[in-house]
Amino acid sequence: MNGTLMIIGGGEDRTGSMDVLKRFVELAGGPTQPIAVITAASTVPDDVWGMYAKAFAELGVPGATHVRIERRAEAEDDMLAHRVAQARGIFMTGGDQRRLAATLGGTQLERAMRQAYLDGGACIAGTSAGASALCTHMLSEGKAELAPEKGAARLAAGLGFVSRVIIDQHFSQRHRINRLLSAIAQSPFLLGAGIDEDTALIVRDDGIEVAGTGNVTVVDCRRSRTNVADIRAGAVPEMLDVRLHLLPAGSHFSTAGDDAPLADFISYLTDRN
Repeated sequence: MNGTLMIIGGGEDRTGSMDVLKRFVELAGGPTQPIAVITAASTVPDDVWGMYAKAFAELGVPGATHVRIERRAEAEDDMLAHRVAQARGIFMTGGDQRRLAATLGGTQLERAMRQAYLDGGACIAGTSAGASALCTHMLSEGKAELAPEKGAARLAAGLGFVSRVIIDQHFSQRHRINRLLSAIAQSPFLLGAGIDEDTALIVRDDGIEVAGTGNVTVVDCRRSRTNVADIRAGAVPEMLDVRLHLLPAGSHFSTAGDDAPLADFISYLTDRN
């Protein structure tokens, strides 16, 4: 029984209506189900856990537990991996996606997450750095303020729950469209998805939806024409015929629907291989 992915753009409301976190609890099977909160991306894991412990307590979740991992060796612990495999909701917090991927990638704990997701029907959620790390091709760092630039964004290996899509987070709030364009121009095999704060892209076998208060921006350069291979590092590339899709909160798209412009995006996200 396949589970659900919940890819959150960071900055989700943790003190007010908490709509994104409420939806996570719902997708995990309700407040009585076990939830594991992984803070491996953060250098202040106890502080981050404190925020989420309070939020989940206010949502009436008695079974939320802290999976505290600071070193890669700790992610090979049998008992910890078993606990994560039994969770119905697994939530990866923000911090640094490079730190998260380096700590969890290829470990028993990462395999336990995959088992819970593919066999147990669990909801795997990542917010901010946790969202970026869900990808096979992870946007690891980069900055492009005024325009796309060759070399402005760098990719690294992520955890591999999402293939052929790059996730960027805090998207509108941090004006990251140029950063995502920089990455996609150099890797047109991939699609880009920029997710706003307090916004989640939810992926199930039967399709996708957008929840929260913001938007998801999809960038497709597969049919575009660019001179990025011929210009120097730091230069602005020509980018012709770039396709952009805006998916506001409340959008739903089915794998069985007639949504041709988004068909590949949906297919890549829902591919479990």
